[in-house]
Amino acid sequence: MTHTCTKVTVRQREIRNNRISLYLDYYPAVRNPETMQMSRREYLGIYIYAHPKNEMEREFNNDMLNKAEAIRCIRVQSLINEEFGFLDKTKQKADFLAYFKKMCRNKDQKWQFVYQHFYNFVKGQCTFGDVNVDLCKKFREYLLNAKQLKHSNRPISLNSASGYYSTFRGLLKIAYRDKWFRENINDYLDKIEPQDVKKEYLTLDEVKQLAATPCDIPVLKAASLFACLTGLRISDILNLQWEDFTIAPDQGYCLRIRTQKTQTLLLEDVQLEREVMDMLLNHLKTNNHSVSHWYYGHFHQSWHSAIDGILYQMLDIMEFSQVY
Repeated sequence: MTHTCTKVTVRQREIRNNRISLYLDYYPAVRNPETMQMSRREYLGIYIYAHPKNEMEREFNNDMLNKAEAIRCIRVQSLINEEFGFLDKTKQKADFLAYFKKMCRNKDQKWQFVYQHFYNFVKGQCTFGDVNVDLCKKFREYLLNAKQLKHSNRPISLNSASGYYSTFRGLLKIAYRDKWFRENINDYLDKIEPQDVKKEYLTLDEVKQLAATPCDIPVLKAASLFACLTGLRISDILNLQWEDFTIAPDQGYCLRIRTQKTQTLLLEDVQLEREVMDMLLNHLKTNNHSVSHWYYGHFHQSWHSAIDGILYQMLDIMEFSQVY
């Protein structure tokens, strides 16, 4: 087997104000871990004098060139470690918490909760080298006995702990995919089994009774009925923006939002929506309403999430049926 290691060279580029910018030239190109694009240049943010005027400026140039050369050697070592499967000490010293926080930017609120719990668990300090099977197992035990972030006197539920640990294992899977770990730590971790929860919901008559019941706080009553009629969770309602509301074809108001859910919740939603539509149809037929055709549809846009440490990706799903 022949290995071809990337060659790394310190190069100079003249810029304004009598300065030279130092950068590393890679050949062949390498993938930038920030942009995930192939690139040949890495600017170091190190500048030297283009025309040093005295001994002090010449010494400064030599010092900066030595620092650039030291960085070049570190990059070469990292590339060799990755090529031949050695442990990269540079990656081991990288800030795992900073990586975790960055991954939370485009995720739902649950990722923020998991990050904060892990931050508290490691007391604000954790490198990639610290993340091993033993640490992850101890974090599992921590979650099983942790208190809520907003209510420190209340323990988090078993199902919340299960969801949090599943999200954390999903993060480990992503980090392994991004080559921050030499092996998949998830292979040695046990998930937290959730409890089956019986969901209580209002019948149609109970919703009517709720609507007819006086309330001293009008906005509370309106919000409660809004939640009943839309099926939105409290977290989704609190995140609503005016731009989520649009005008429907019949000139009424239409609400368009995207919620992130686990695979189990998605399947439960499909079944619940079918049951609700069946209830509405039976109500219309029982009250002798003229119904010639009855359709129901179900649609979910592209969805991806980590479940039990495995990253799932689903394409658009649409179900549309004529039931009457």
